[in-house]
Amino acid sequence: MNLLKALATVSSLTLVSRILAFVRDVLIARIFGAGMATDSFFVAFKLPNLLRRMFAEGAFSQAFVPIFGEYKNRKGHDETKLLVDHVTTLLAIILFIVTLIGITAAPILVYISAPGFVKEPEKFALTVQLLQITAPYIFFISLVAVAAGILNTYNKFWVPAFAPILLNVCFIGAALWLAPYCDPPILAMGWAVFVGGVVQLAFQIPFLKKIGMLPKWSLNLKDAGVWRIIKQMGPALFGVSISQISLIINTIFASFLMAGSVSWLYYADRLMEFPSGLLGAALGTILLPSLSKHHADNSTVEYSRLLDWGLRLVCMLTLPAALALGMIAVPLLATFFQHGAFGATDVLKTSYALVGYSVGLIGIIAVKVLAPGFYARQDIRTPVKIGVATLLATQLMNILFVFVFDLQHAGLALAIGLGACFNSAILFYFLRKRDIYQPEPGWGKFFLKLCVALLALAWVLWFGMGSEQHWLTGHGWARIFHLSWLVVLGVVMYFAVLFVLGFRLRDFAKRGA
Repeated sequence: MNLLKALATVSSLTLVSRILAFVRDVLIARIFGAGMATDSFFVAFKLPNLLRRMFAEGAFSQAFVPIFGEYKNRKGHDETKLLVDHVTTLLAIILFIVTLIGITAAPILVYISAPGFVKEPEKFALTVQLLQITAPYIFFISLVAVAAGILNTYNKFWVPAFAPILLNVCFIGAALWLAPYCDPPILAMGWAVFVGGVVQLAFQIPFLKKIGMLPKWSLNLKDAGVWRIIKQMGPALFGVSISQISLIINTIFASFLMAGSVSWLYYADRLMEFPSGLLGAALGTILLPSLSKHHADNSTVEYSRLLDWGLRLVCMLTLPAALALGMIAVPLLATFFQHGAFGATDVLKTSYALVGYSVGLIGIIAVKVLAPGFYARQDIRTPVKIGVATLLATQLMNILFVFVFDLQHAGLALAIGLGACFNSAILFYFLRKRDIYQPEPGWGKFFLKLCVALLALAWVLWFGMGSEQHWLTGHGWARIFHLSWLVVLGVVMYFAVLFVLGFRLRDFAKRGA
């Protein structure tokens, strides 16, 4: 399997999903603006997303994929299928209980996650109603993540990568056609979340059946593999909870700031999700199964080389993305979101958060490569300990940036970004200290060439974008045309300089397990 080809496939589908996500967010911004309704929806949607990341894409995937890969490579189809049946059945029971708790305890959960909403009863009640609609999403999307882990281990990367496209289609359809029939209209977004979870799960079922891994109801609490996964999930759940606790605390901080703060952070985060999804999530998806295979085969040299390959791609593709997001934040936001109820003030406020996030983009994506270096070895405790330190550092920065330097919501974004850099730096340190990762020769020259290309990119963006006022007062198609040629020129300049300096696509070809 060519990992570069797999990465391109996943990234391409993620690109389609991100484009549709932008269409979705533009529609939400145009129809609902940035205020009480959107704040309520984003908080309500964040809670099931939190549980999804904790139970499914986070703790479960980290514990399940390495052990599932071990079964697949060593124990044959029948034992592997039994493991899938037993694990999926137990997880479904747990998720059903969690979903019921989410629906019945919605007022308490909203009170905990956004206490600032209490002083506005209408806003609080709307958030509770939206949470009760979106809560079942955790059940469906967690089973989607189980299917994704299975399919990715079988190198069917494109199927899980395509599923999020369906969610965005549901959002767009609800915003355009369902919202006018809902009272208030924002409820349509809640129903889009619910339907999106069902559709994504249904889409993956035929592919699971094709590889003979469609789960059947079979509860067996004596399965040794199940208990190995549960034991791994304990520290994994704690570790994932740390990062999610940090996001909850940020929401709590933002709920006490001026109205719109939650929405400004959300829209900035959506732009950050574009590069982090295209590269970070894609790299993490394809690396974990291959790293697990190399660990099972005791191929320490290949294990290290695979990490090195991932880190070089991160540096080559993330650094220009971070530079661009920071430099042309206003042009991006004005072009995509300054329509209808989303005005120039919203653009500027959101741009402050985007600049803060962009500082940490390299850390956010590097974690997606470095953390699997531990997970594939079934070592979850080390990233957990590092996560605790990161949580403490991030909250100290929150206090400093918000209360001392009065950076408001932008301080929260900056703390998240710098916290991710801190996290990735410590992960890198321990990978090196334990001789898990040995850098390949040539990193010095590699970085020097990247710096030259980044300077060329910065020059193009600086002189090509013009003044912020031009973007804030410009018209739709003029903005789109200007941003299009600016982005294309920047991309061409960056990669042209790299080509002149000796970079070739074949140098990054890599075969996985």
